[in-house]
Amino acid sequence: MKRRLLLLAGVIISSFLGCSPQKGQVEETNPRPNVILILADDMGYSDLGCYGGEIKTPSIDQLADNGMRLTQFYNASRCCPTRASLLTGLYPHQANMGFMQEDCHLPNYGGYIPNNAVTIAEALKLNGYNTAMSGKWHVGNKEEYWPTKKGFDKFYGFPHHGGAYFYPFPGDQVVAINDSLLAHPGEDYYSTEAINEYGAQFVKEMSQKDAPFFLYLAHVAPHFPLQARAEDIAKYRGSYKRNFEEVRQERFKKQKELGIIPQDYPISKTDRLVEDWDKLSEEEKDDYDLRMSIYAAQIENMDRGIGELVNTLKEIGELDNTMIIFISDNGGTREDYSWGDPNIPLGHQGSFGCYKLPWANVSNTPYRMFKHWGHEGGIRTPFVVHYPKMIQPKSIDNQPAHIVDVMTTIMEVTQSDYPTKVGENDIQPMEGKSLLPILAGNVRTGHQGIFWEHEGNKAARLGDWKWVNIYPEGTDELYHLSEDPIEAHNIASQHPEKLKELQEAWQNWADRVGVVPWEQVLEHEPSQGRLQIWYEQPVPKS
Repeated sequence: MKRRLLLLAGVIISSFLGCSPQKGQVEETNPRPNVILILADDMGYSDLGCYGGEIKTPSIDQLADNGMRLTQFYNASRCCPTRASLLTGLYPHQANMGFMQEDCHLPNYGGYIPNNAVTIAEALKLNGYNTAMSGKWHVGNKEEYWPTKKGFDKFYGFPHHGGAYFYPFPGDQVVAINDSLLAHPGEDYYSTEAINEYGAQFVKEMSQKDAPFFLYLAHVAPHFPLQARAEDIAKYRGSYKRNFEEVRQERFKKQKELGIIPQDYPISKTDRLVEDWDKLSEEEKDDYDLRMSIYAAQIENMDRGIGELVNTLKEIGELDNTMIIFISDNGGTREDYSWGDPNIPLGHQGSFGCYKLPWANVSNTPYRMFKHWGHEGGIRTPFVVHYPKMIQPKSIDNQPAHIVDVMTTIMEVTQSDYPTKVGENDIQPMEGKSLLPILAGNVRTGHQGIFWEHEGNKAARLGDWKWVNIYPEGTDELYHLSEDPIEAHNIASQHPEKLKELQEAWQNWADRVGVVPWEQVLEHEPSQGRLQIWYEQPVPKS
């Protein structure tokens, strides 16, 4: 498949923008680095080997070993909002992604990146960079909002949703090159491999031009449906046929050994909705083993392709001059859908399954809760960055940071000017703060506050204080993270003034960025029935 994909790419890929200064001239002064931004989908905090997991991720682990890991890096709790923030340096609502990419016909809930925001690609392109994307877009369904309309010179991937691995795809999934849909991506197709291969090909193409490059590699993996190569699944089969908590405790122990968390760090209680392993039948145990084996296989396959991309950088002599960032869009998910053909074995084309809440609880070790919510399990992500020119190997930093910081960091490290106006459109200023002081081993002046809102779930962090409010329950939770990082002890009743301070700070932020009360959004959201089903499910609580 690789040969077929690369031949196809070679035929279709045309010249990239080449209006920047000659590369040799730039290098004689202060060469601007290339940037590769890699995003995993629905991967939990502890899944990578370098964050405590047993899944084989040697390529990402090596990037971490030669770079830096952040332990308190936050996302926006779900795919579309995180992607919009990542690409624009704005909070989701400012980027018109207050919910998902459905148009709710409300200000800031349009489901696409608006004209008063620029993507990283648009901003870098204005500063002479070549730009390309391979993978899952998920921030604008209509063709007028696709990547090539948002600053990317070249695009391969899923312009709509992106929850697909084997062909033929489920539902309305399609794959495209630039603005052209591929009627048939080929036999033996597996999207993770294709995304990595096109990413590597784009890098080779861009490296031939007299300008630095930016690649956005947005993976589908390990998002459901659970589908993976049989040979990858086989490597893990049987290794997860054991108590969920046993795996969780092993990860917790390894996190301490790696220095991801201190030796005296606590671990959250097992989620109350996790089944008692000893009461499961052998058939149920085997099913759970299969699900986690497929999930692990999806991650290993992604990592293998990332390793090939790194090898490409070595071959063209650009590894040391490339900043590589790897993150996940949210924590592990407790979603449980079975939309596929029940007669097709899980993991194969045509099957559709999730790894379910117990394994998501393991993925988010040592934290609690999941994707969708504002608790640490849903919003903390691994953050691995490799850039030898600046970062000391084996670095680990514990300063809080947020997804909006990525664009600001990229603009600074590439010595690029952020536009205030594009055409007739005034551009919103970025919300992020550069991570470069952290990457250089220093203490930075961080955010005064970090805030979240998704589907009515609210959260705010001011210093070490954090307020969380779950929709639709509306119960206020207050935690002091330096003393209670796993959010085990709600001290809202003991600190009413601090609770009020965080609530007021959140409301001021919500008014500024355009948060709409969730009940009002539900009246306009086109898939309200689906959301109603979601809210009828039990809310996890540790």
